[in-house]
Amino acid sequence: MGTIAVLGAGKIGEALLSGLLNGGRSAEDLLFTERHPERAAELESRYGITNVTLEEAAARAELLVFAVKPQDIDPVLAELAPILRPSSLVVSLCAGLPTSLFERRLPANTPVVRVMPNTPMLVGEAMSAVSPGSHATREHVRIVTELLSCVGKVVEVPESQQDAVTALSGSGPAYFFYLVEAMIDAGILLGLPRAVAEKLIVQSAVGAAKMLDEGTGHPVLLREAVTSPAGTTINAIRELENHGVRAALLAAIEAARDRSVELGRAQQD
Repeated sequence: MGTIAVLGAGKIGEALLSGLLNGGRSAEDLLFTERHPERAAELESRYGITNVTLEEAAARAELLVFAVKPQDIDPVLAELAPILRPSSLVVSLCAGLPTSLFERRLPANTPVVRVMPNTPMLVGEAMSAVSPGSHATREHVRIVTELLSCVGKVVEVPESQQDAVTALSGSGPAYFFYLVEAMIDAGILLGLPRAVAEKLIVQSAVGAAKMLDEGTGHPVLLREAVTSPAGTTINAIRELENHGVRAALLAAIEAARDRSVELGRAQQD
C-alpha cells in the first residue's frame, strides 16, 4: 500500500488514521494534512503521525484519502491537479461527489475509488461501501477494501448506488441516535431517571444489533419473537404504525438520497 496521506483530519480522517495504526500500519507510513495548527499539533502528539502540506502529501504518498467536506473540495483539487503523480491512487470519502469529478480535475488516468463510510469508524465498526472509477482496477479496489477493513466492514457497490448508500448507511447512525434519544425521553416521561432510561435503551440497542449481526433471524422474525398476542409490544407497534413511523423513515431516507444527488450535481456544474 505504500505511504498513505489522509487529506483532512476531522473526525473521519482521525478515525481512519487511528484504525490504520491499530491495524498494524507504522506511523512512519502515514501522513495527514490539517490547516488548523492546534488540531495538527494535537494529532501529531496523539499518534506520532506527521502533518504535511498538500504538496508534500502529493510528493510522498502513493495513496491519498480525501476526507474533506464536499464544499471544500475545489481548492484542494486545484492545488493538487498540477502536482499529483498519475500513478497515485485517490480515495474519496466525500459524500455525494462522483469519481468523474476527480477524474476530470486530476491528471489523466488517475485511479479513483469512491467510498461512503459512516461515523462508527470512530469505534472500529464502520460500514463502508466502495465503488471504482473508470481508471481503477480490481487491484485498486482490493487495496482500498484492505485499507477500510481496519475500521469496520466493507461492501462493493456500483457507483450508481452510492447516493442510496449515503442515505441509508452514511446517514444511518443518526437515525438510530434519533430513535434512542426519543426512547430515553419516553423513559423519563414514564418516571424513570435519565441515567437509568439511557442505560436500559443503550444496552437494548447493543443487544438487538448483536442479534442482527450474528444472523439469528430476519428482523421481522426477531420482532415477532418479542411480540406476544395482546401483549405490550403489539400495542406499541400499533401506535408506531398509526403514527406512520415506517412511512416517515422511508420518506426521510429518500430525502437524504435526494440531497446526496444534489451535492454531486452542484459540483458537476
